[in-house]
Amino acid sequence: MNNNLTQRLRSCTTLPTLPTIAIKIIDLANDPDADINKACQYIALDPALTAKILKTANSPIYKSRRSATNVRQAVSILGTHAVTVIALSFSLANSLIKQSGKYHAAFDNNNFWRRSITTALASRALGIKAGLITLDDLFLAGLLQDIGILAFSAMMPQEYFEVYSSAANHDELLQKERITFDIGHDELGHALLKKWHLPDYIALACLTSHSQPPPNEIGPTIPACVAVSRHVADYFLDPGDAGNITAATEAAKKWLNLDSIALMDVIDNMATELVEVEELFEITIHQPDEISAIMAEAKELLTIQSLSKVRELEEKSQHDGLTGARNRAYFDETLQREFYLSSQHALPLTIAMIDLDHFKKINDTFGHMAGDALLIATVRTIIGQVRHDDTLCRYGGEEFALVLPGTTLSAARKLLARLKESIAAIAHQLDDGRVVKVTASIGVVANMDGNVKFEFPEDIVKAADSALYAAKHAGRNQIIEWNNSLPTFN
Repeated sequence: MNNNLTQRLRSCTTLPTLPTIAIKIIDLANDPDADINKACQYIALDPALTAKILKTANSPIYKSRRSATNVRQAVSILGTHAVTVIALSFSLANSLIKQSGKYHAAFDNNNFWRRSITTALASRALGIKAGLITLDDLFLAGLLQDIGILAFSAMMPQEYFEVYSSAANHDELLQKERITFDIGHDELGHALLKKWHLPDYIALACLTSHSQPPPNEIGPTIPACVAVSRHVADYFLDPGDAGNITAATEAAKKWLNLDSIALMDVIDNMATELVEVEELFEITIHQPDEISAIMAEAKELLTIQSLSKVRELEEKSQHDGLTGARNRAYFDETLQREFYLSSQHALPLTIAMIDLDHFKKINDTFGHMAGDALLIATVRTIIGQVRHDDTLCRYGGEEFALVLPGTTLSAARKLLARLKESIAAIAHQLDDGRVVKVTASIGVVANMDGNVKFEFPEDIVKAADSALYAAKHAGRNQIIEWNNSLPTFN
């Protein structure tokens, strides 16, 4: 951390000051053996805080069957730790909201706290979905994760405002802070929370909320929920930006392994609890008529993302990982479909089997990396010259299958001759300057072309294989068209 800013933080007189009740509650929060009587005593010192605690205990958020009419009953319903953390949330927020209003005149205090409370709400909702029980801790950690922004504004209002006002979004703000001040609001916020003696897990969540998940530690934790919550809050506050829902989806998957359906449940939970939270913190985040629109848009965007993800996975499952050509399974499926259309509607269908000559020798002589480079170059060469409706598949090893729907044998001759010459022109240069070249043998056959008609898809593949074998036998670097005189191989 920047040593200069550390010193300024320790001695800064313009930082928000904590009210006496908040200091007492922080001490209580750090005490693992917190006394219920002390909790009640501290809360009772502040009538406004007492009213909020009672309202919280009786709110639908906690779904209690009992009703609390005094602080002790509220503690009984919520638990000592929960009441302590909730009281701390209210006390800090109330004090800081009032004090942060006196910073730089152009600093949007209302928007800062709208986002902070929305982030807190998101953090809690994510905890519910992830199965965590520390929901009030999650709310407090989410509420305070950007407290470093207030610290910057208090310590250097003019300098910081220039950075703050020029950032297009939250991530860009953090980058600009680090460039300008050699520290971000995540680190400064962590230092401030430590100065205030907030529990370590709250301060740590502030520090880690803008980082990447630790290796092999993806799962439901307070820092993970807080890290995701800021992205969910960005969407909840600005649903018109489609990039926000994408960022939230990616963060939920990366940190908590939650999919888009689970994220929809999180947003739904936030919408359900929003009115209660707005009333408790006396702040308006959204007008009632805006919530239904946000939910509808979220559902639509997340559904589109889910379908897009399915299509993406489908695409990956249909391609050869090395060359990018379609794979054998895709070839089998395509052949079945195109052969049926060809036979039923008397449409020509041409199949060409393309095999690279002496490929094993190339691998043995120049290495598999050279062989892989030739395979990739071959695919690029072929795909660059065929139609969108044609399908190139890696049939196996160095053998490729080319499916040409609606193409007669005579129409395929020029294309295949051009492909054979283009493959022969491929020249892969090794690091030592040597050049590796390859040729291809091609066997080709057509269905429903003239008098040629096959009974099954497998038959046309066998015919193409026979023509390919004949091309190899004839000296390679040849194109042989199938005819009845060629032997058929099973």
